[in-house]
Amino acid sequence: MNLVSDLAQTVASAFDFSVDKFPLSGPEGMKTPLYGLFRSDTSALVGRSSVTSQYVPHTTDDVVTLVEACSDVFGESEISCHFDNGHYVTIAPTRGERRAIYGTNDNIFPRVMIRAGYDGRAFNGTIGFYRDMCQNLAMLRSVSEMSVSIAHKGSLRDRMADLVDDFSRLDSSWQKLADVAAEMDSREVVLVDFLDAVYGQPNEDSQNSVTRHKNRTEQIVRRLLREHRLSGRPAIGDLATAKVSGWLAFNAVQGYTQHDATRKGKPSDFARILSASRDANVFTAEKYVLSA
Repeated sequence: MNLVSDLAQTVASAFDFSVDKFPLSGPEGMKTPLYGLFRSDTSALVGRSSVTSQYVPHTTDDVVTLVEACSDVFGESEISCHFDNGHYVTIAPTRGERRAIYGTNDNIFPRVMIRAGYDGRAFNGTIGFYRDMCQNLAMLRSVSEMSVSIAHKGSLRDRMADLVDDFSRLDSSWQKLADVAAEMDSREVVLVDFLDAVYGQPNEDSQNSVTRHKNRTEQIVRRLLREHRLSGRPAIGDLATAKVSGWLAFNAVQGYTQHDATRKGKPSDFARILSASRDANVFTAEKYVLSA
């Protein structure tokens, strides 16, 4: 099979179920104007709110079409699929697409994430990066060129040419993302000020608040110092006044949020990636470094 056929089969196999719309009833079978979305294989409720009679759920075929349209962004690629109140597909190129941010030890690799949720929002394709050193998968939210939105209207298959054009912009955005990462590395932040800007000060009247703040700070600093050493950078002086790479500071917060922060239940690795991508503190860290 060719590349497109391989990708399509992988997506179809991963999402071998439909999401169907059924009317919701009130007490004693009372009719309502609301509908719920349910997986055909598990009957699990999908989405976090009800929908109206006009809502048309997208299908696995729609997701396949999006992936096929994106297949030429990197050429030879591999994908992974996840379902979390919607379809998520990440597309990764060969390792030859990596960019060195610092020396030869701090490399990033592009990732395209296709999001097809059941929340009334447009389909979305975003280019992000995977960083070998810390195993972070992150999207920078400050640069609009790194994301494309695709409306839920008409047949996606009939709009294939337009979709290919949309996704082709992500290919050119990869260099922009790498440039932004290098810019973040060229900027220095005072570590103490940076963490205060991201998290603020604990409530001194609450021992739990003080303890959480202390434990979080220690974990972030350990992560930063480890990555500082592994990347071969010059030694850091007094941490109370030290200036560090904005890139390392951002990744220390993003990495802590993705890998270390306490979450309810036992979220999957991919669920943690999604949580970090939406996290307000990660976005604050990004904005702080880019404004430094």
